[in-house]
Amino acid sequence: MRVQKSSKAQLIEVVMLFGNDGIVAEMLYPEFEAILDNMVSMPQYADEQVRAAYVLINPRLLVRSIVFFYLDFDEEGSVEPGWNLDLRHLAEKAGTGPDLGAGPIRLACRSQCAVPWYQMHLWDPELSPSKNHVNMVRDAVKQNGLRLVVDVEDDFVVAPGRLQVAPEDSWQNQEQMQALLHKTQEREKEQRHQAAQLIKQQRLRIQTLEAQHTETLAKLRQQYEMSLMQREQNEKQLQQQLSQYRGHIDRLKKQLLEQSEKLREIRKDVQVRIQELNEREQQQVSLLKSQYENELQAHIEAALAQQQELLRAQEDELSSKHERLQQAVFEQERLQRAVKDLTVQADEKILQRLDAAGVSFVALHPGAGHMNVPLLEIDVYLQNPVAYAAKHCLVTEEHYREWLKHYEGAVCDALIETTDTLCGLPLERKSHPSQFTVGVSNRCSRHRKLVKPIQSYD
Repeated sequence: MRVQKSSKAQLIEVVMLFGNDGIVAEMLYPEFEAILDNMVSMPQYADEQVRAAYVLINPRLLVRSIVFFYLDFDEEGSVEPGWNLDLRHLAEKAGTGPDLGAGPIRLACRSQCAVPWYQMHLWDPELSPSKNHVNMVRDAVKQNGLRLVVDVEDDFVVAPGRLQVAPEDSWQNQEQMQALLHKTQEREKEQRHQAAQLIKQQRLRIQTLEAQHTETLAKLRQQYEMSLMQREQNEKQLQQQLSQYRGHIDRLKKQLLEQSEKLREIRKDVQVRIQELNEREQQQVSLLKSQYENELQAHIEAALAQQQELLRAQEDELSSKHERLQQAVFEQERLQRAVKDLTVQADEKILQRLDAAGVSFVALHPGAGHMNVPLLEIDVYLQNPVAYAAKHCLVTEEHYREWLKHYEGAVCDALIETTDTLCGLPLERKSHPSQFTVGVSNRCSRHRKLVKPIQSYD
């Protein structure tokens, strides 16, 4: 005897842990709560970040919701104290995913997260044919490794009084026609269902690829900023060394000037002494004077040669530092150009792949509606979306902006001089820029003025 099911079946909560080759562990939610409360530790995952999935299963072992999240363990194999994710809330607010047998599931991952501050704690599943994490979860649930109790639905029984029997001569034809019609309807329903699921999977895969691309660009930007910071630090050190060398050269020049001044004073003193001795012994003093001047000149020339040699060495070292500084600046510019080229190439490659896959770029603007933006006009649109929408509406950008203010608040914008406030009288909203006239459509009958006709956009 079968037990009558309740109108609302109870969903089963399961947590699955992933490894490099697939699912490595399965547990019921009470067991997972015991791990979160540090009542049970998992030393095999010590100091690691494990990919996990929170799964809701109905009594017929069909998946209804999946949340792909990260689980952080400390050095002792216990869950980090700061880990706090409301998995049930994420599963309830998740977007739609593929059909795993019981209709489209609710799927929450990094690229499809209803709570923005939880996004960094989620991860994107792979959906490639060779490695599909969603199918792994479905197959694990079907294997029923947790020995869950399966609820069997009651067979559909028709009361005998409601049965209607056709004449015997029309049994075969009607049965064949009904079977053929039923088969055709089932085939069409299955084809529509498969097409819808394929579109959903492709959209989810595109979102995943965009998230991976964004993460890769962020890492490249971080590497570039670190390299640029290191270059700036090196440049600053070189500038400091250059300043130190210049200060040292200035001190040497000052010392050279001081020594030259001292030598001039010594020369003056010697000349005075020579004059005094010349009165006594002119010949002897003349000889001593000649010898002393020769020795003094040799000393001066030696000192000057030594200082010039030291100055020349300092200048050579300064020139070498300057060349190294220029090389560092050139290398920095080269790296900046390379990073810019790589970023542009990556963006163009993604756009070309999306265009080749048949993905169209649609922009929504008031008055213009949904606009298909060709791949070749993406840069033009990104530079000035408002001008692009104005061109699409066949008006100038200034006219479009005036209409946009009117469209967002259809009131009289005339300034009342006595109170220095706006009129604010409600007006009829013009739904298209071509129907809007500046000074007329945005003014009431009291403040309306004669204006020029609409300026078209060529």
